[in-house]
Amino acid sequence: MSDAPACPLCAAVGEDVLWRDALCRVILVADADYPGFCRVILNAHVKEMTDLAEADRMRLMAVVFAVETAVREVLQPDKINLASLGNMVPHLHWHVIPRFADDRHFPDAIWAAPRRAGNREKPHELRAHLLHALARVL
Repeated sequence: MSDAPACPLCAAVGEDVLWRDALCRVILVADADYPGFCRVILNAHVKEMTDLAEADRMRLMAVVFAVETAVREVLQPDKINLASLGNMVPHLHWHVIPRFADDRHFPDAIWAAPRRAGNREKPHELRAHLLHALARVL
């Protein structure tokens, strides 16, 4: 038995899955300050993009770009942040984060100290709109 802690992205507990295939899944992150924040998560426990075969790297990035397209269409943010960090959870995943000039952290990363109080409202039927947009691009 391993002493390593269980990977929360392998466990996939309580995720709001918008889309999935054999390679990866797209989840809607429950973050009141950042509605539309999605993660694209590899379905295998892999740490780095270069650990993937080239075809899998290309497919994963195609999904990331499709999610970005859907989020831009639905929310029309001022900016999209794409991030693949994995410092805390070394399991390959991409953050697709819609950013607005008046969000809590703008122009800093959402993990920085907040600059102002949050004031972002969740758009009506956000999940349904994202599902519809994803269906067109994936």
